[in-house]
Amino acid sequence: MADADALREPGVSGLPVSPDEQPLPPPAVAPPGDESVMSLVDHLSELRTRLFRVIITVAITSAIGFYFATPVRIFLQAPLGTMPLQVLGVGDAFMIQLKIAIVLGIILAMPVLLYQIWAFVAPGLTPQERKTVRPWIPLALLFFTVGVVIAYVILPFALAFLFSFTDETLQAHPAAGQYFDFVTTLFLVFGLIMEFPILLYGLSRVGIVTSQRLAASRRMVILGIAIFAAVATPGGDLVSPFVLGLTMYILFELTTFAIKRSGK
Repeated sequence: MADADALREPGVSGLPVSPDEQPLPPPAVAPPGDESVMSLVDHLSELRTRLFRVIITVAITSAIGFYFATPVRIFLQAPLGTMPLQVLGVGDAFMIQLKIAIVLGIILAMPVLLYQIWAFVAPGLTPQERKTVRPWIPLALLFFTVGVVIAYVILPFALAFLFSFTDETLQAHPAAGQYFDFVTTLFLVFGLIMEFPILLYGLSRVGIVTSQRLAASRRMVILGIAIFAAVATPGGDLVSPFVLGLTMYILFELTTFAIKRSGK
């Protein structure tokens, strides 16, 4: 019986082997040192490392920003003209300096922040996709700067609109904390919103969106932009959301055109 069983072993010369008795191939094993496949734990560890570097960088640049907070504060008060700002709380002056320092820190750390985002996302892209998206990373810094400049340009018009409702019986004596919250939020919103064309272009390179899909969704996009601009801009004036919405729509159309020219 043993000899008969041995003769039935697959691979013994001279006997046919049925398809059901074919030996299974060994499981594929990734070669040592191949980092193309990352586990969920590896991704989380990588994300933690990137976030830690961003936080450390923002802390360092915020310390630098704290040193320049006073001249920046004076610069931001210029659109008010001779109108004074009131400090209502004991620690308000310090908190204003700290907020300005943190916003300056985020702006100064933006190159590092963009690089860390790129370093985290790039391994998941193909070489062709990385080659296509990489030139947009320096443009992201330029777009953020343009957004901050636009916010500063429209700041006097937004203030003029808001203060136009004051009179002899309703005088303007703005609180310093509220004013700088308004200004810093306005700057960050405009700066970050200028990054969304890069996001759309990146999504198009990995096949998530196309120029035809964006064009077909134009009405919904316009409605979404209008709602977002009204909610995101602080202060309640009409100038800021109008300029923000118009800027976002122009960027949307330019991005759709760029995606179409790229063949997507």
